[in-house]
Amino acid sequence: MVDWDSSLWPIWLACVAGGYLVGSIPFGLIFARLFGLGDIRKIGSGNIGATNALRTGNKPMAALTLAGDILKGTVPVLIASRWGGEAAILAGLAAFLGHLFPVWVGFKGGKGVATYLGILLGIAPIGVLVFAVVWLSVAFLSRYSSLAALAATLVVPVVYFALGYMDAAALTAILTAIVYIRHHANIRRLLAGTEGKIGAKG
Repeated sequence: MVDWDSSLWPIWLACVAGGYLVGSIPFGLIFARLFGLGDIRKIGSGNIGATNALRTGNKPMAALTLAGDILKGTVPVLIASRWGGEAAILAGLAAFLGHLFPVWVGFKGGKGVATYLGILLGIAPIGVLVFAVVWLSVAFLSRYSSLAALAATLVVPVVYFALGYMDAAALTAILTAIVYIRHHANIRRLLAGTEGKIGAKG
């Protein structure tokens, strides 16, 4: 368990601010323009995240967006961890919120799955393995990327809790709840049987 020493609030505030600003970097928007694809917000779902980046058909650009969205979860956590576990947790949460609500593009960001994964990499890497196994298994069986993400983010905090990573479990439980809220439209489509499958055309 981390020690929530309130005397460290200036450091925590700096970690929150830094995490949010890094998380706010709109890599999908930046890379789409660098690759001459225009405004990614006018493509597919209009989302600036990696999933919509893939809808452009430009796999290198989508891969760069995915890497950027993952790293903006990992980097703030690793930097903040120099000042303790509580700083790392706050930086991770702030980076996640920055990705979802980026100040640079009118607070309209991605759905958070890639940045969630990056935070796992920073706070307790075993979570990345758990996430990957669940995501790949569900995606293979169902062909639904959104269902795979929802399942993976649900399992991760449970595994952290079972392994005794209590603070990581608490953080990822919060992140998972937010992921579910952000995927409300996907959940409705899954229940209605209208969600698009991986590799489906149109």
